[in-house]
Amino acid sequence: MVSTSPTKEVANSDGKWIEEDTSRRAKWWYSTFHSVTAMIGAGVLSLPYAMAYLGWGPGTLVLAISWCMTLNTMWQMIQLHECVLGTRFDRYIDLGRHAFGPKLGPWIVLPQQLIVQVGCDIVYMVTGGKCLKKFMEMACTNCTQLKQSYWILIFGGIHFFLSQLPNFNSVAGVSLAAAVMSLSYSTIAWVGCLARGQIDNVSYAYKKTSSADYMFRVFNALGQISFAFAGHAVALEIQATIPSTPERPSKEPMWKGALGAYFINAICYFPVALIGYWAFGQDVDDNVLMNLKKPAWLIASANLMVVIHVIGSYQVYAMPIFALLERMMVKKMNFPPGIALRLIARSSYVAFTLFVGVTFPFFGDLLGFFGGFGFAPTSYFLPSIMWLVIKKPKRFSAKWIINWSSIFVGVFIMLASTIGGFRNIIADASTYSFYT
Repeated sequence: MVSTSPTKEVANSDGKWIEEDTSRRAKWWYSTFHSVTAMIGAGVLSLPYAMAYLGWGPGTLVLAISWCMTLNTMWQMIQLHECVLGTRFDRYIDLGRHAFGPKLGPWIVLPQQLIVQVGCDIVYMVTGGKCLKKFMEMACTNCTQLKQSYWILIFGGIHFFLSQLPNFNSVAGVSLAAAVMSLSYSTIAWVGCLARGQIDNVSYAYKKTSSADYMFRVFNALGQISFAFAGHAVALEIQATIPSTPERPSKEPMWKGALGAYFINAICYFPVALIGYWAFGQDVDDNVLMNLKKPAWLIASANLMVVIHVIGSYQVYAMPIFALLERMMVKKMNFPPGIALRLIARSSYVAFTLFVGVTFPFFGDLLGFFGGFGFAPTSYFLPSIMWLVIKKPKRFSAKWIINWSSIFVGVFIMLASTIGGFRNIIADASTYSFYT
C-alpha cells in the first residue's frame, strides 16, 4: 500500500531544488491530454508515407502491432511507478536505477530518454517551422515568402518565452490546447483525403528504386511508425503529478487517462494512415497535409493546428530536460536556484534544439532515425526488460512470452530504423542546400 504522508519517499530525487513543484494535484484527465500531446505528434502525418513503403498488408499489421505492444508497455510503466512499498518512481531514470542498479541503471535509461526528448523537440522545431510557412503561404498568397529557416527561427522564438513556465502543471492549458489541436488536424487530414478522393492513376505498387535503397526506406518507415508511439518517455513524470492514497493509488487514474489517450490515438492514427495512403498511394508526401491543396482555408487551418500542437508537445518533452539541467547546474556547478538559473538553462536548451532543427530539416528521415534510436527502446522493449527484472514472471508463462516477444520485435525495429534513418539523412543531405 502507498501513502501520501510527508514521509512518502520519492526515489532518488537528487535533492530537488525548492522551485520544483512537488505537489501532486493533477486529475486523471490531465494524464489523458498530456499523453495525447506527447504521443500524437507530427508523426501521425507521416504514417501514409510509411505505408507507401510497407504496403497495405505489412503497413496495417505493423501499425496494429505497435498500438497493442505500446499499450501493454504503457500499462507496465504505470504499474511499476509504485512497485515498491512507500516509494514512487517519478522519473524513468529512478525506475532504471531500481531495475538495473544505481550504477548501471542511469547508463541504460538516461541516454534513451534523452534521445527521445531531445529528438522530439528537434523534430518539432522543424515541423512547427514548416507548417507555419505553409500556413502563411496559403493565408497570404501575395505576401513576400520567407525562407523555411526563418520560419523555424520564428517558431523557436516562441519557446524562449514558454520555456520559462516552471513545471507540468503550469503548461496544462498549453497541453490541453495541443491535444485538441492534434485530434482536429488529424481529422482534417483524413477527412480531407476522403473528400478529395483518389488521385488520377493512383498506384499502390512499391516505389521504384534500387533494392538497397528500398530496403533502407522500409527500415526508415518502421522508425516513422515507432516515432508515432513516443509518449512513454514522459509517462512516469506525468503520473508523478497525480495524487496517490492507499485507497486509490495513482496507477488507477493514470491508467484511465492512458486508455483515453490510446483511444484518441487510434481514431487519429488508423484513419490518417489508411485513408491518406488510399488517396495518394505511392505519391504521398512525408507530411500528408502537403498533398492537400483545397479547400485552402481548411488546409491552412490544419497547418496552424499542427503549429499549436507542436508548441505544446515541445514543452511536454522539454520539461524533464529542464529539470535535469537545473538539478545538474545546482549540484555540479553550485548555481543558485532562481530565475537566472531557469533563464540560462532553458534558453540554452531551446537554442540548441533550434540550431539543429534549422541545420538538418529532413522531416521524414529525422522521424525514422530518432524513432528507431530512441523511441523503439523506451516505448517497445525497455519497459518489458524492467518488468522481467522487477516482477520476474514465471518462465514460459503468458507474460514472460509477451515480454520477450516485445523485446525481440523492439530490438529489430530499433536496429533497422536507426540504420535506415541515418542512411537517408546522409543521402538527402548530399542534395540539400543548407539554411534555405
